[in-house]
Amino acid sequence: MITFWRIIKYGFQSFKRNAWLSATTIGVMTLALIVFQGIILFNVFAGSAVAEIKDKVDISVYFKSNVGEDNILNMKKTMEDFEEVKEIEYVSRDEALTAFKERHGDDEVITQTLNELETNPLLASLNIKATDLSEYGSIAAYLNSAALVDVVEEVSYAQNELVITRLEKLVNGMNAGVLIFTLFLIFLAIMVTFNTISLAIFSNKDQIGIMRVVGASNQFIRGPYMVEGIIYGTIAAIVGFAIFMPIANAVSPQLATFVPSFNLGAYVAGSALRLFFYQFSAGVVLGITSSIIAIRRYLKV
Repeated sequence: MITFWRIIKYGFQSFKRNAWLSATTIGVMTLALIVFQGIILFNVFAGSAVAEIKDKVDISVYFKSNVGEDNILNMKKTMEDFEEVKEIEYVSRDEALTAFKERHGDDEVITQTLNELETNPLLASLNIKATDLSEYGSIAAYLNSAALVDVVEEVSYAQNELVITRLEKLVNGMNAGVLIFTLFLIFLAIMVTFNTISLAIFSNKDQIGIMRVVGASNQFIRGPYMVEGIIYGTIAAIVGFAIFMPIANAVSPQLATFVPSFNLGAYVAGSALRLFFYQFSAGVVLGITSSIIAIRRYLKV
């Protein structure tokens, strides 16, 4: 037990002895951990954005004007039993006309044109939401099948599919870019910590030699440098989290304009302990990894 506390003591002494290098190391590690935390929250935000947009996507199938309402409702009932279908909304011709007038109420030309028409030009439709984005293809194929060619006027799906596909590609591309940048920062943090630990080993070379002569165990010699790496990671995690929290709260209103259902500030506040645990774990692993590399490279024990 005494040996354990002495290892910790020597680790703190080495940390304080190289104060400027320690500050630089902590700074680089802090930046890497902030970006690491940013990736976690970016994935949460991107997932919410994609989910919200997906929820607005549906297939609208428009029926020919000679198709009766009973036939459309029977088809609705049949499709509600499909595993691929989440929900279906029926929009009658009158409802479609009312909604169209509300959307274009300020356009006098459209309003006058509609008033001059003797019949309702709009078609009844079913708005269909799938259980999953991948299911829209099979639903569209069913609606475009030869069996329904006499009742279906149009199926609007291709444009919505293109929007979602482009969105997912954009999110994946951004994730890849941020991941590459984070890996670069992690590599940089490991190299800086590695150099700091290596310098500490060189500066204590004589002391290490004496410890070997008097029979100190390998664990006792390695221990302080492992502790030093843990100190770097722990402080970097605390500082990084303290910086990240107000940043998250500051950008939350801006993000809400893009995805109203996602409140970054509330999410961070509600998940603070879990997020700090992720950052703390990453910081400690980063510090220990750097120390192990330096010890194996320069400390032959």
